[in-house]
Amino acid sequence: MSTFIYFADIFGVIVFALSGALLAGRFRLDPFGVMVLAAVTAVGGGTIRDIILGAPVFWTVQNEYVLVIFFTSLATIFFIRQPKLVPKRFMHIADAFGLALFAVLGTHKALSYDQTILTAIIMGTITGVGGGLIRDIICNRIPLILRQEIYATAAMLGGALYVAFDYIGFSEPLAGSLAMAGALILRLAGIYWKVSLPAFHFDDEIKD
Repeated sequence: MSTFIYFADIFGVIVFALSGALLAGRFRLDPFGVMVLAAVTAVGGGTIRDIILGAPVFWTVQNEYVLVIFFTSLATIFFIRQPKLVPKRFMHIADAFGLALFAVLGTHKALSYDQTILTAIIMGTITGVGGGLIRDIICNRIPLILRQEIYATAAMLGGALYVAFDYIGFSEPLAGSLAMAGALILRLAGIYWKVSLPAFHFDDEIKD
C-alpha cells in the first residue's frame, strides 16, 4: 500500500466516523452507541468489499483503523457537546468527503486484486456507500443511496475516473486525487444546488 493510499484511507475513516458520530448525537445515543455508529459508517463499506473480494478485512489486520474510529468518536463527544447545533449540511459535507475517498480507494483495491473494470467500479461504489447505508438502516432512516440525491452516482463517477486516469498512465497519487475531486465536486454540487435524480412513482389507483 502506497503512502498516498494509506493516508487517504485513514482520512476517509476519520470523516466517515465523524459523520456517523454526529448522526448518533442527533439521535441522543450513549457513548457506546456513538462509537458503534461511527464504526459501521467508517468501515462498513470496506468490510463488504473485502468479503466479496476474498481479501482480509482491512481493519482486522491493521488495528490503527479501530483506534482512529475510537479517538474520532471521543473527540466528537467531547468537543461537539450539542450535535443539534452542528449544521446539517456539515454532516453531509463530511459524508461527501468520505464517499469520494472510499469510492476511489475501493476501486483501486479491486484493481489490485485483478478485477475487471466494471467490477472495480462496483466495488468502489460499495465501499463508498456501504457504511452510510448501514448507518441509516440502524437509525431507521431511508438510506441516502435510495433517495433522489446524487450519492451513488458520485461514487460511480469517482471509480470510473480513477480507472480512466490509471489507464492513461497517471501516477497513483494524481489519478486518485483527480478522481476523488471529481466525485466530491459532483456530490457537493448535489448538496448545494439540491440537484437530484428523478423519482420513480405511480398513482395508487391503477386504471384499466
